[in-house]
Amino acid sequence: QVQLVESGGGLVQAGGSLRLSCAASGRGFNNYAMGWFRQAPGKEREFVATISRFGGNTYYADSVKGRFTISRDNAKNAVSLQMNSLKPEDTAVYYCAADRSPSFTAVQAMAVSSIDYWGQGTQVTVSS
Repeated sequence: QVQLVESGGGLVQAGGSLRLSCAASGRGFNNYAMGWFRQAPGKEREFVATISRFGGNTYYADSVKGRFTISRDNAKNAVSLQMNSLKPEDTAVYYCAADRSPSFTAVQAMAVSSIDYWGQGTQVTVSS
């Protein structure tokens, strides 16, 4: 069992930056590929970024590539998402996610159906 708690959301102007953090509790953090999803009002939850168990691979949605960076610190059971050059269309609730499938190596997008654990979400609002 893994519990995920996000922090770092807030209100920022377009062009600004935010850093989201996800703290994991429970055993075996490095058994999980980690990722971030987001969900805007009236839309489906969508993949944002993922990182492999030991950080060797990362993969991003095209919409955030070059602006967002995912990282993890297995010693601290933590994963982060640095978001730069934010746009109003980045406004959403952002969710931390964990996938324990041994076949997932973070060279492709995570699927919602493959996620084993979710955080509660943190709101990011980008004003124009």
